[in-house]
Amino acid sequence: MDDSSGWVILIVTYDGLEAEMMKDVLESAGIETVLRSSKVSPYPVNVGRMGEVKVLVRQEDRAAAEEILQDTRKEE
Repeated sequence: MDDSSGWVILIVTYDGLEAEMMKDVLESAGIETVLRSSKVSPYPVNVGRMGEVKVLVRQEDRAAAEEILQDTRKEE
């Protein structure tokens, strides 16, 4: 996905906590990150696309963000 604002989907997860942790790691490295989700907070619905959490970064930061997440996973 690519939109006119320059944001691209880096990864899609079904775990909100995982998405928040990715955002924290990326932002600590200076990469602006946005999370998008269709979830309605009071209802724990994780069915199909309603459970998706998209991690978005700017197009120009995508390669660096992928490398940072890859390095983070290697450390685990």
